[in-house]
Amino acid sequence: MRDRMNAALGRSKADYTEMRIEQREATTVAFRGRNLETASAVIDTGGIVRCLCRNNGWGVATFNSLEDLPARVEQAYQCARAAHSEQPIELAPIPVRDERVTVSLDHDFRGVSLGDKKALAEAYNDILLTYSDEIVDTVCRYADTFSRVCLASSGGTFIEEERPEVSLFAMAVAREGDDVQTSHESRAGQRGFDFVQGCEDLARTAARRAVDLLRAESVVGGRYPVVVNPLLAGVFIHEAFGHLSESDFLYQNPQAREMMVLGRRFGRDALTVFDDGSVPGLRGTHLYDDEGTPTRRNELIKDGILVGRLHSRETAAKMGEQPTGNARAINYRHPPIVRMTNTAIEPGTVPFADMIRDIQLGVYACDAYGGQTALESFSFSSGYAYMIRDGHVAEMVKDVILAGNLFTTLLNIDALGNDFQWAHAGGGCGKGNQFPLPTTEGAPHIRIQDVAIGGK
Repeated sequence: MRDRMNAALGRSKADYTEMRIEQREATTVAFRGRNLETASAVIDTGGIVRCLCRNNGWGVATFNSLEDLPARVEQAYQCARAAHSEQPIELAPIPVRDERVTVSLDHDFRGVSLGDKKALAEAYNDILLTYSDEIVDTVCRYADTFSRVCLASSGGTFIEEERPEVSLFAMAVAREGDDVQTSHESRAGQRGFDFVQGCEDLARTAARRAVDLLRAESVVGGRYPVVVNPLLAGVFIHEAFGHLSESDFLYQNPQAREMMVLGRRFGRDALTVFDDGSVPGLRGTHLYDDEGTPTRRNELIKDGILVGRLHSRETAAKMGEQPTGNARAINYRHPPIVRMTNTAIEPGTVPFADMIRDIQLGVYACDAYGGQTALESFSFSSGYAYMIRDGHVAEMVKDVILAGNLFTTLLNIDALGNDFQWAHAGGGCGKGNQFPLPTTEGAPHIRIQDVAIGGK
């Protein structure tokens, strides 16, 4: 494969050319209610060529047949020649790499039969279905994928990398009269089959919470001090702040550039936010991004001050900065764009009990059900929540929507917990019609003063 790719690249007439070829094996088993909805095994092979003519633009060709790779390079080159750019396109330099990255899985899921995977998902689905008569629908899905990605560039880089992932998703829908409540739990990682075994408590938690939400009252809308659990805090920093740090968006959006000025204060001295694609074992982790740039820790906010942003080679050159290892694509059908990897809020020193001790009336918001962002404005629905009364966690409440201005909210974070967690959850990030891209979010508990809470 290496010789064929390099031979094709050697015939390119473009200023820069790269080729990425992916071979993927994947299985999925999904139940909905009592019915087996999906049981599939897929083998997929294909590739993408990107050519850059610096005075014109990028050209892209995707393919499934690995025959006649020089013709695919020529197609991408002709597309690049037909493109138009107002200014010459430059690429920031990166080191030339030659590396093969392999993984070793405990209980490799490729050696597990589809029947055993079906039995695993069915057992968890049975837990959901039998938990309560109020459970009226369920979804339980097992999925795994193992990809081998080869990246070669006209700059001399050749990287071959193995990328595994296994995931489990469990959702329960409970109903009492006209009241319908949903709760879900998930687990995903670059691990083997053992990672999703023994997860009966995960299914029970999803079912129990759906039923408990039927008994919960809707929160009374107003402004509260809010304590946010690590999962919701991680989703918040990813969605509300992380996307604003992606430099392709920044470069194209003057309003965003005015907001995201390096050196601007975004929070109190204790607040540090980073993105790190090199943390072992996380879903957003790879040694190299899809342009061949080594991944690394990139600090975005340091001691409350905006200090960095995320780059591809092109955006780094445009903004006079360094590539950060954040050019990513969900598969060979797409070119890489600037994406987060593993994004997190660094922990502080405050125990959870101390965080809530002085709150007479507040909200403890947990997990994320959905949300929207528009530049600095955001709104998130928590998966479930509790009232905080006189320094203690009290009754469960539902329909909790957190809304506000990002910059005001970050400045209002006045306590960071000592209980940092990476969220080993499933799902993924969406951007530019590329969904779901594996990412991981991390955070401790955080306390935010004066948050607008939507409710009854």
